Amino acid sequence: MNTLDNIEVDITVELGATTMPIHHLLRMGRGAVIELDTTETDPLRIYANNTLVAHGEVSVEEGHLRVLISEKVFKRG
Repeated sequence: MNTLDNIEVDITVELGATTMPIHHLLRMGRGAVIELDTTETDPLRIYANNTLVAHGEVSVEEGHLRVLISEKVFKRG
């Protein structure tokens, strides 16, 4: 089991995404709002090493944000 302790996994939690020209991004100021392709009720996308592995949701408990996994994503092949 000690071998598994040394494996690094990059975890990314994505709230949503969008595409915009770089010049729009550069013109944005403090407090600007970027519209994403999801709503607050859509599940989060959870990636391990850039591979989608699960969907989840955000919860707040005692002032701390938590990501709860609601569904595993299985690769079909």
